[in-house]
Amino acid sequence: MIYQSKLVPKYDFLQQKNMEFLISLLNSENENVSGLGASIITHSCETSLEQKVLFDAGILRRLNSLLEGGSLSQRYSSLESLASIFKNNSELVSKFAGAEIERPLGSIIDLLKDRYPRTRLLACMCLIVIRNTSPHLLQDIGVKSKLIHILLELLDDPGQVGDEASFAFSSLIAQKEDLQKLALEANAIDKLHHHLQKGSLRPRRYEGILLALADMCSKLESCRSKFLSLQVLNLVTDALTDDSADVRTAACICLKSVTRSIKVCNVGNSFAVLVLIFNANIAYEMPIQNLSAGYFMNEMVVVPLVQLFLDPSTSVQVAALGAISNVVVDFTTHKCIFVQCGGMKQLVQLATSMESAVRSNALWALKNFVFLADNRLKEGVFSELTASLLSSLICDPEPSVQEQALALVRNLVDGCMNSVEFMFAEDGLILGAIGRQLQNASKAEIGIQGMYALCNVASGNEFHKEAVMHQLFPQMVDKNESFMINFLQSNDSQLRTATVWTIVNLTCPSSPGAFGRLVKLRNAGIVSQIKHMVNDPCVDVKFRVRTVLGQSMAFGDN
Repeated sequence: MIYQSKLVPKYDFLQQKNMEFLISLLNSENENVSGLGASIITHSCETSLEQKVLFDAGILRRLNSLLEGGSLSQRYSSLESLASIFKNNSELVSKFAGAEIERPLGSIIDLLKDRYPRTRLLACMCLIVIRNTSPHLLQDIGVKSKLIHILLELLDDPGQVGDEASFAFSSLIAQKEDLQKLALEANAIDKLHHHLQKGSLRPRRYEGILLALADMCSKLESCRSKFLSLQVLNLVTDALTDDSADVRTAACICLKSVTRSIKVCNVGNSFAVLVLIFNANIAYEMPIQNLSAGYFMNEMVVVPLVQLFLDPSTSVQVAALGAISNVVVDFTTHKCIFVQCGGMKQLVQLATSMESAVRSNALWALKNFVFLADNRLKEGVFSELTASLLSSLICDPEPSVQEQALALVRNLVDGCMNSVEFMFAEDGLILGAIGRQLQNASKAEIGIQGMYALCNVASGNEFHKEAVMHQLFPQMVDKNESFMINFLQSNDSQLRTATVWTIVNLTCPSSPGAFGRLVKLRNAGIVSQIKHMVNDPCVDVKFRVRTVLGQSMAFGDN
């Protein structure tokens, strides 16, 4: 039992004497002794080197023999040990599934029919590790369906097996549309809903069911529709106030998944917005997960989520911010609900948190909140944030915070003249911060968001365009100093697109100063670089490159 405690130091498999001792334990006829050996592996095997050393020592053959001929406790410990050795090591899984061991996977698959629930659970968990590590294995739909049905049946177990079954189920279906579809056909959401309805669940079981629902709703619209039709939402929002921090976190994660839905949005507005984003000179930060979650912008969902912003658990805070990031993407007037319950002000406060994950997620939520918002709402957000705070967040030590701060600015400055003026508050603090970050961008994502923010400013008047030029070429003498060249040559198509789009806005022939800016761009080597991009593999880049060249030809540039 000692090696079931996380407080016990890790066993060093790399020392020869330790390995010899481990082998002697596994070879013991005493099931308690051999079980101890297997427990040591489960507790201590974490690195690929340790996994390889155990495999090379022939440990897998011994564990496999215990599966087929050992006692019940030996089967338990062997299955757990095998899962530890296989985890994230596709090379060892391939060797195990090959001809080196007789009936390698068959012995585990056979245990799916074992009469003991724990054996069936551990066999499922071991096979899930194998499949997640090497997706080309266990592709038979019969095996996949069997895993789903067994795990759903095990949810009925009143003990620890039932508590853990939902976590195994989540691991099986996470990010896999084919398995989520099979699970939906097996009435997984109905069964998970049924267990939620029972009430008085142990925290571990409660958390697992919520996470299983989250994974079920993470990809398929049909799953989200089923979730909503069963009115599971009411039970999930109840979980937001549970005593357990893990349950509250799981409830937030579940809400984040289901609020990715696009069917519950105003489809007419969504289509119009998509057309606008494609055709305009303005570069919006389109939320990746969601077109609109206005369906969820009501007090039943919003108020408890906002209350969790101040939760003592950081994991709960981050999860609540993740959920609200989807909920606040709303093209209707419902955003006032979020403001009225203090959500917007709390997001601004959380943007100054000592925890970088909280800062980043708070900014993400604010970014989505101002997406296509009216100018009055944006002014309210900006007055709370202030230019000095935004500029400091743009220069935050954490790249993830920098990226989200720049993305927030990108959505704030949506091309309307009044919005563009945000950039020039407090003597242009924000604009200067963007310029400095672009000069030293640590990753492409920061460059993308920064360039799109400047792209939006460049859609304004002459003063705005010249201010952007000053940030792109601050007292530059040598053309090789321009980060623009590096951006245009980047392997990231989004960064190339953002950079060329900015140039499109700067050189629009209808602008009085366009020719002068074109001359500066040509002298900096930018136009020459763009001419080499006419056949860029990215369609968006190619389209805007040709727009730039067409605009330059209007000034007689060939």
